[in-house]
Amino acid sequence: MRTAVKRIIFATVGIILFLLLSLLLLYIYLAPENQATSVADESTIRQLETGEVIGFIDDGVSTWLGIPYAEAPVGELRWRAPRPAGKWVHRRESLAFGSPCPQNSQGTVRGVEDCLFINIWSPHSVTRSQASNNKYPVMFWIHGGGNSIGEAATSIYNGARLSREHKVVIVSINYRLGPLGWFRHPALRSESDNQKDNSGNYGSLDIIKALSWVKDNIAQFQGDPDNVTLFGESAGGFNVLSMMASPLAKGLFHKAISQSGGLNLTPITRAENFKDDTEAGDRLSSREIVNALLISLGKASSQTQAKQLQQEMTNAALAALMRDLSAEQLLGLYTGSFGGMLGNPDLFADGYVLPADRSTLQIFSDINDYNAVPVILGSNRDEVKLFMAFSSDHVRKTLGIPSGFTNLSAYNRDNRYATDGWKATAVDQLAAAMTNAQGNGVFAYRFDVDDWRNFGLIKLKVLFGAAHALELPFVFGNFPNPLRVIFPSSMEAEFNTVSTAMRSYWAEFAYNGAPGNGQSSTFTTWLPWDNSPDPVPRLMVFDTLSDNGIRMTSDRLSMENLRARLLADKSYTSQDEHCSIYKRMFRGDAFNADEYANLGKSGCSESHQE
Repeated sequence: MRTAVKRIIFATVGIILFLLLSLLLLYIYLAPENQATSVADESTIRQLETGEVIGFIDDGVSTWLGIPYAEAPVGELRWRAPRPAGKWVHRRESLAFGSPCPQNSQGTVRGVEDCLFINIWSPHSVTRSQASNNKYPVMFWIHGGGNSIGEAATSIYNGARLSREHKVVIVSINYRLGPLGWFRHPALRSESDNQKDNSGNYGSLDIIKALSWVKDNIAQFQGDPDNVTLFGESAGGFNVLSMMASPLAKGLFHKAISQSGGLNLTPITRAENFKDDTEAGDRLSSREIVNALLISLGKASSQTQAKQLQQEMTNAALAALMRDLSAEQLLGLYTGSFGGMLGNPDLFADGYVLPADRSTLQIFSDINDYNAVPVILGSNRDEVKLFMAFSSDHVRKTLGIPSGFTNLSAYNRDNRYATDGWKATAVDQLAAAMTNAQGNGVFAYRFDVDDWRNFGLIKLKVLFGAAHALELPFVFGNFPNPLRVIFPSSMEAEFNTVSTAMRSYWAEFAYNGAPGNGQSSTFTTWLPWDNSPDPVPRLMVFDTLSDNGIRMTSDRLSMENLRARLLADKSYTSQDEHCSIYKRMFRGDAFNADEYANLGKSGCSESHQE
């Protein structure tokens, strides 16, 4: 009887924990703004080229939501570069966020293709004439979500607090996601000779279009079009760096912050080819997706038949077939997603929107190859634990719920390799290359806060640590109540100290291109990255006072450091795991066949799977 009761209690606690963890994941990227009915305020009337808009006052900040920055990319404009927004005759009430772009969410598809909207928070001015005399720095936010989920309306991203406290104009946007945002197929190129239309980088072009809109219109909202700072997290951080790499974005922004970003440009062959071609395509390449479509429609019964049929069909017939799909049908062709994130190929090295035939380090090593601006690059100390918590074999699951560890040391070891690899490529090595290319103006950070609530069943400090995306509430100063379930009240003062500092540094950077001591001039001096081989301060660490606080360190990582560490690692009891981590960390030119063949206790072969 006691055993049965224990099982019931354990299962109940497990379900509660699962719900709390699900809320955490949901609130990171998808939780909608809990917005009360907004009342239009005449002080927010603005005249744009496309028509008049009126907003409202949000927490003492002038706010406009859901302004179209481009024409709806529907019908024939699906898989086309964004076109200018159409004009409207009557005053447009900009009181609510526009629809999110189509994406998977808990087994269904939410959002519509008419989704290209921009949102603005600006320090409140009582009159329009007063507003016209003000020019504040603009901070342009790009949301994350693997370039396949997420939206600007997420409650964490509300820009009112940043705008009010630091006198900045906050802008956020929706941009096309997944295969509606990034998709290349030869049949679509036959329809147009426009290089933008043919690039496949439609989500990237949406961001460029929104930046162009800001350049033309933001002065109406007290923003300085000559002082625009991009900032974004995860895929948003990747997109920030893609704007630095894109010649089409030149002059549209002046500073950049990449939070947990990086840049991996997808070769065209991987984006388009069949997976059994000599130059293999991705398993979710456009050719493979069309194969899946043909099979799902009953036009072919196997991959071989689908491939043959696809090669026989005319471009016009293939294009019509793809354009006739609903968003639900299209997204349903993609399998193997995590939390709705599809893993579809994106950020194509097309040679027009984004560079071709150059590695990321090559691009950012020459100021002639990228838009060199002051930049902050950062990562979280335990990035991948957000994903490992639900996928690692070293986490014990009860009814699919994390409930303990089968091997905690292996869990932490795997996190260190994967997270350190992320930091080495997305922060340290990029910071070194940019510093060599452009001199000063390159700054780096690591987010270490991990003082989460202990639920008893499993310690979140151990399960998550300073995981991916957990810095977001600190940057915006927004801690929605459902998210607070992981934040112990005993740490509230310390969390507020870290959040206040991060907001102050971000704003000071937006004003002056260097975070310095923050806008209040009271925080630790944030020094630029230093390539010296000596142990000099080069990395800002954000942590609570209980864990050594906010400080500069000399920490630096490189992939060669990690290679040496992995080759010497004797902790692996599973040769498959040792081989797998090597294949995940060292791809392309970084892969050494001899090292791989002699790795660990018995070496690796092609039979070892990732």
